[in-house]
Amino acid sequence: MTTLIKGARVLGGGPADLLLEDGRVAAVGQGLGAPGADAVDADGLVALPGLVDLHTHLREPGREDAETVETGSRAAALGGYTAVHAMANTDPVADTAGVVEQVWRLGQQAGLVDVVPVGAVTVGLRGERLAELGAMADSAARVRVFSDDGHCVADPALMRRALEYVKAFDGVVAQHAEEPRLTAGAQMNEGDLSARLGLAGWPAAAEEAVIARDVLLAQHVGARLHVCHVSTAGSVEIIRWAKSRGVQVTAEVTPHHLLLTEACAESYDPVFKVNPPLRTDADVEALRAGLADGTIDAVATDHAPHAVEDKETEWAQARPGMLGLEQALSVVLETLVEPGLLDWAGIADRMSVRPAAIGRLTGHGRPLAPGEPANLLLLDPAARAPVEPAALASRSRNSPFAGRELPGRVVATFLWGTATVLDGKAVR
Repeated sequence: MTTLIKGARVLGGGPADLLLEDGRVAAVGQGLGAPGADAVDADGLVALPGLVDLHTHLREPGREDAETVETGSRAAALGGYTAVHAMANTDPVADTAGVVEQVWRLGQQAGLVDVVPVGAVTVGLRGERLAELGAMADSAARVRVFSDDGHCVADPALMRRALEYVKAFDGVVAQHAEEPRLTAGAQMNEGDLSARLGLAGWPAAAEEAVIARDVLLAQHVGARLHVCHVSTAGSVEIIRWAKSRGVQVTAEVTPHHLLLTEACAESYDPVFKVNPPLRTDADVEALRAGLADGTIDAVATDHAPHAVEDKETEWAQARPGMLGLEQALSVVLETLVEPGLLDWAGIADRMSVRPAAIGRLTGHGRPLAPGEPANLLLLDPAARAPVEPAALASRSRNSPFAGRELPGRVVATFLWGTATVLDGKAVR
């Protein structure tokens, strides 16, 4: 398949044509021609490398009522993603080669994004003994990221063994940083607001203590550590300190933690219940600054679809989690680009280049240059529209951005040179 993209602004630069052939970028320049090629008018559109998500919940197998690999992949493509890491907290848990290969094959069949399974660190996410890390790494899925997300690997000895184990195949342990003895029964960020609302608090120290412990463990064994969904100013400072000491630590922040605060809980609307919880204005400011200066490496959605009965209930009983794939880029435009904290190259770095490097994905996060894989998106930066949950591709509707007008619209996405989104609509 040959596609000629006319007049795109690569990384926000001047207009250029991109010729896509056989899954790769064949040429970039002015006035390109290709007889018989499918032509795409990209006048006024920004071309970026396809986005890579380090943290996606696709729910299959086990909770196909909330999401499937296909529906989640379609939501990802509409958001400009060409690769997503599918988290392990499925049913059965992705703690064996068989389950990660099943998820990988479902992604191949959907053909909308490259679905990269994340393997569980411990059997059943129970935090008692290591899962089949080596077998998952050697499987057809080639797992390189391991996480018990939703649960912290709280035992320091077990965490040390996991870090040591994954070194053998250049893997990384992605930690859900939460000291469980400090968060029992927690419902929202701990502070004056939680006291006033009568909701049990989730203290920042519960996250920060685990991150501090784990960066020391990673330094001790010389392994790679990734910190999931950083949410506090203190966490940013600990990661900054660890990087200054040469620790192999990377970190991610979610779109909702970049935009929303604990004040959302005043409505008691369970759509705003998430783990870790929405934090303070000061935390949001620190997260934006940390992403801008590179202390935080990546934006990761933590896309967490839930069936209606699990979310539309009283706050205490509702499941934590929010949708994020289709609005992630728009949120980053509003919180980082429009205020001048990041430029287009910075967006490509934090949402494509670094996430691909952390996940060891050689075909993603590459420059839009001749010979490189044709994984890219075209964005209309001038578009603005309110978020309508009923129009989302996800099987669930728990979007915290419902009704909010956000900038930017993904017009097209190409996976290995094949369009998965055109004119803002999924093509399959």
